[in-house]
Amino acid sequence: MRSARPGRLRLGDRVRFEKSTYTVVALTGMRVRLADVHGTGMLVDQVHLQGAEDFAVLGTAERATPGSAALLDHLPEEAAKRALWWQHHLIEILTGLPPDAPAGALPRPEYDPARRSLAERERAKAAELAARGEEVSARTVKRKRQRYEAGGVAAVADRRLAPHASLLGRADPRVVAAMRQAIAESVPASTRTIEYARWRTGRILAAEHGEDVVEMPSRATFYRLFAKLSGGIPVTGSARTRQSLANQPEGPFRYEQVAAPGELMQIDSTPLDVLVRLDEGVPGRVELCGLVDVATRTIAAAVVRPTTKSVDASLLLARALTPEPMRLGWSDALRMSRSVLPHRRLLSLDERLEHAAAQPVIIPETIVCDRGKAFISENFRAACRTLEINFQPCHPRSPAEKPHIERTLESVATMFCQFLPGYLGRTAEHRGRNVEDEPLWSMLEIQELLDEWLIAKWQNRPHDGLRDPGSPGRTFTPNQKYASLLESVGYVPLALTGDD
Repeated sequence: MRSARPGRLRLGDRVRFEKSTYTVVALTGMRVRLADVHGTGMLVDQVHLQGAEDFAVLGTAERATPGSAALLDHLPEEAAKRALWWQHHLIEILTGLPPDAPAGALPRPEYDPARRSLAERERAKAAELAARGEEVSARTVKRKRQRYEAGGVAAVADRRLAPHASLLGRADPRVVAAMRQAIAESVPASTRTIEYARWRTGRILAAEHGEDVVEMPSRATFYRLFAKLSGGIPVTGSARTRQSLANQPEGPFRYEQVAAPGELMQIDSTPLDVLVRLDEGVPGRVELCGLVDVATRTIAAAVVRPTTKSVDASLLLARALTPEPMRLGWSDALRMSRSVLPHRRLLSLDERLEHAAAQPVIIPETIVCDRGKAFISENFRAACRTLEINFQPCHPRSPAEKPHIERTLESVATMFCQFLPGYLGRTAEHRGRNVEDEPLWSMLEIQELLDEWLIAKWQNRPHDGLRDPGSPGRTFTPNQKYASLLESVGYVPLALTGDD
């Protein structure tokens, strides 16, 4: 069978070549891309193709735009029209003639493959479309042409306008609603398996719609839906993590911005991850109670106690408001501690005096705390009223409302506690063996070292949360941030000395 137009192939023609049948899927200059019935393609020179002994055109393409409507049924009408519009111009670039050219027509000079290279034809098409008011560059034409050759007309359609499949596929909305309820019920409950959630979903559907009214999905389908619906919620994991995530605020959460030292401070206590030698000589755990300033990240005070009580929280305020060198008998106690501490000092005595004098003394305006008994007690409230401090408790089980002290106490564990003998780790899973047999320190010795570490290390360590507004790449230390905030209002603090 002879082609309707001898010597010229068109998109969609079926040809015989090397004892196989192929379809012409693309034409680029004098080259032809063929695809067999399995979709395997090859690029052949047109002269070599038509010169083959067994070459023959077995069927010609229709005059209409080849293979268009069925490929674009899923697109909106406007997007489909735009894709067909691009196909019309791309075929002219590839073959020299548009798909609706009459028989015997000759290519326009700027699109003749025998005279112009492919790049020249792309630039000519970009200029033609730009003259018609289309904002199209030669680079865009080339990209569209490459997509068309690789995937046909569907590849040049605007995918942003295509309808997207639902995340849950074709799942029954009633089953999805029941699964969401089962997942929500698991938040405060003990951890169970997915099989329990599957059983619970069936019970919810039976209670709401009747027995066997709603068909349950297969086990494999249920597991896939469960993984999608429970994303981010450890339903079958740690109950503590699941409940902590559920207590987080919904939607974007941003803590109040503070601009001055003491404007907002946070207080909390936590078990110290260190085993100490108690007064009775037996090993035991103690608690760390700390007060942090949000504006400067200064730890205004931190005390170690067997158990945090209301009087300890009140004394923490007094400790924060009194500079170390001004405490009664502090210098003498400091010298005496030099002979009893079971460690090499971080600082010499003179350096300790210097750093202690530079430690900021911050008067709180507002203190945020959780609802622990030591903080909501009348004793602590009375201390806040006496010092004219605004007392602001958090909502129940809402650690996200005081994130700075939570993270600060965690940093103390990783930066201080793990370097001490008797370190236990944050949980029992991280605890070593025979920790109680190590040379443990007393509570007073750990308190002394903690005070020294705070003024020597913590206050002089650059903090990622303290960025310099004038130089975003630079971070302040708590002491530097404190001085910067005071200088911004025109106040330069006088340095205290050990004799003040």
